[in-house]
Amino acid sequence: MLRFLVRRLLGAVITLLIISAITFMLFYAVPRDPARIACGKLCTPETLTLIRHNMGIDQPLPVQYWHWLEAIFVGRDYSSFGHCNAPCLGYSFVNREPVLSTILDRFPTTFSLAIGSSVVFLFFGVGAGMLAAVRQGKATDKIASSASLIASSMQIYFVGTLALYFFVYQWHILDQPSYTNFTSNPVSWFNGLLLPWLVLALIWTANYTRMTRSQLVETLSEDYVRTARAKGMSARNVFFRFAWRGAMGPIVTIFGIDMGVLLGGAMITEKTFSLQGIGLLSVKSVQTNDLPMLLGVMVITASFVVIANIVVDAVYALIDPRIRLA
Repeated sequence: MLRFLVRRLLGAVITLLIISAITFMLFYAVPRDPARIACGKLCTPETLTLIRHNMGIDQPLPVQYWHWLEAIFVGRDYSSFGHCNAPCLGYSFVNREPVLSTILDRFPTTFSLAIGSSVVFLFFGVGAGMLAAVRQGKATDKIASSASLIASSMQIYFVGTLALYFFVYQWHILDQPSYTNFTSNPVSWFNGLLLPWLVLALIWTANYTRMTRSQLVETLSEDYVRTARAKGMSARNVFFRFAWRGAMGPIVTIFGIDMGVLLGGAMITEKTFSLQGIGLLSVKSVQTNDLPMLLGVMVITASFVVIANIVVDAVYALIDPRIRLA
């Protein structure tokens, strides 16, 4: 296990380096100049040169990238902002705030959105998939399969807009989506995120219903499951002791990846409901050509996905005894 974790951690570091380097290069493929945008309309060449120097973009691209990497481990001195303590992801070109502190301020919103929606779609998605597999070929199976197919064809921005109009503005059933710190007011936290949870979970519930059903149907036809039935074991024990455990491995794997993506920012959901999370922050960073903020968001997002993959691989062996980590 230790060798496996060390090997995966080294691979994670290499992956993050590649992602950050690609993002850095792609930023400079965009024709927009962040220094000129910051300089404004009445910009002189002298002012433009000074702004580029203050932003740190007046040096060759490899040098800039090296300074950015170095700042993560030892910090960095900026002519305009002073010293940035490690881990330093730089300062935003737009709001002049530290990138890391800005991301950390937005993270509770994204974390709450990810955790709440995952609880909903796991409960209903896996539950509906299990019910459809047990009742295979019957009315329950057909209804669950048809509903999941329809729901998976929908888009969050479409469903979210309709849900806002009817449940918030027209019928006044739910509160306007917003984020409130859980420790300060748990009720407002729950009410403000309930609608985004339900809308986001609708799409993901459909995916997990179909995936759970297909995995369980396949597992229920395995030889060891049929052998357990032939030995007289009850249907409940066969299902939960053998079939369910064998089918959950791939589902846990996909959930780990999905959870990493959600923690990195559910961009469309946050944009639809104007939630100030990491996803919306990344969209604004692209629109404003804010390289330090965009890089910081990309690295944090990629870190969540990579860590989630490592955790899932370790948990997979615990769920399915046929899997062993080499």
